[in-house]
Amino acid sequence: ASLGLRYLLANMGPLQEQTRIQEFVIGAKTSDLVERILAHAPRIVGLGVYIWNVEETTRLVAMLKRVAPQVTVVLGGPEVSYELGEQEIVKLADYVVTGWGDVSFPKLCGEILNGPKPLMKVHAGVQPPMAEIALPYALYSEDDIAHRTLYVEASRGCPFKCEFCLSSLDKTAWPFPLDAFLAEMESLHARGARLFKFVDRTFNLNVKTSLRIMQFFLDKLEANPDDPVYAHFELVPDHLPEALKETIAKFPPGALQFEIGIQSFNPEVQALVSRRQDNARAADNIRWLTEQSQAHLHVDLIAGLPGEDVASFASGFDQLVKLGAQEIQFGILKRLRGTPIIRHTESFGMVYDPYPPYTVLATNLVDFPTMQGLVRFARYWDLVANSGRFANTTRVLLGDAPFDNFMAFSNWIYTRTDATHRIALEKLAKLVQEWLQLRGMGRAEAAALLASDYAGKVDTGPVHKPAAAAPERQVRHLAA
Repeated sequence: ASLGLRYLLANMGPLQEQTRIQEFVIGAKTSDLVERILAHAPRIVGLGVYIWNVEETTRLVAMLKRVAPQVTVVLGGPEVSYELGEQEIVKLADYVVTGWGDVSFPKLCGEILNGPKPLMKVHAGVQPPMAEIALPYALYSEDDIAHRTLYVEASRGCPFKCEFCLSSLDKTAWPFPLDAFLAEMESLHARGARLFKFVDRTFNLNVKTSLRIMQFFLDKLEANPDDPVYAHFELVPDHLPEALKETIAKFPPGALQFEIGIQSFNPEVQALVSRRQDNARAADNIRWLTEQSQAHLHVDLIAGLPGEDVASFASGFDQLVKLGAQEIQFGILKRLRGTPIIRHTESFGMVYDPYPPYTVLATNLVDFPTMQGLVRFARYWDLVANSGRFANTTRVLLGDAPFDNFMAFSNWIYTRTDATHRIALEKLAKLVQEWLQLRGMGRAEAAALLASDYAGKVDTGPVHKPAAAAPERQVRHLAA
């Protein structure tokens, strides 16, 4: 459920009653979308544009302006906030709001409808005081609460300067008034919300605020253990003071997930991309979380950063595996519009796909075929390891050289199938068993190992009942 669209609607002021949200899925037929939009006879259509929807949104705007040229199209979102001149979608639209749209989009709509008509096409979004932004959570519908992930934020922005990230342009982080935010969370919970995903970039930087928010969820869990909640936070990896650890340790299994961006353990690479990180402390904190808490960890690594070769990336990957994170999100670098990573293009031979999501195709240290192998590795890793469907088998697959062993498996399975998608679970299990047997494991032993995962029951002692609010993928990891 789009948090950004609901912020815009919440801040439309006198125009709110005549404004509506329409959300669509990727892959829908463009003509169907245009028809559904025009069924409401809008005068203005505002579209949020991101790397993952810009191509389809461009087609939508082109068709919309062909069949209904009288409709005013306003664009916003990160993809159209930078490098506007070269973009086809910007040429097609009537107006663009760059950056923050909470007050600038409603103001622009008022001028379009009531005059005087704005002369400038591009409008730089104005950042209002945080207390003046109307919070959007009441606009989550009962259907959203029942069936969708609810995105929430206690703050915006980020004080760090990692050059591959759009948040590096923020310079700092801005908190929302905490009492008002928690009152909104209370209201959502009272309406039945049980799965909360925080989009804050630096949730744990202000420990006092973090503790109050986490205590909110602990209070709900303690008041009614049979009605669990699930909260997802993004943590700064090297900042986990004792007070925060004490609170984290109180959460039961299946109630807490942390997304932790490591990106690289290589200090030289970190320096190149302006990433400040105490690697030893980050590793210690991940180890503590895996050994002393019940939190589910989703730890990010990025392949293709300037100055990093495969050996360096493999070393970081192996280190994360040994630290015991339940999921390692193996991403490939993307050149987001506006980010400073572009300054390394020539000196490190960075070659990017010219089409969204602008994934790096090669560097001076990783050639194109090798990068393609890493892309396939990431896909198979997600299917086999991160999915939680092969928890016991994955440990055997990885052995004492996790990256090398899984890369060998990845290369073999691609040669065997010529596919990275649409591999049925049963077929995948058979392929994993075949690989284990090729590596010397007996047929019966390999079948038994796969069966332990398939059955979802492993004799490892008492199994904690996972929270019903937890997503299915996390529940599978808990059961392993």
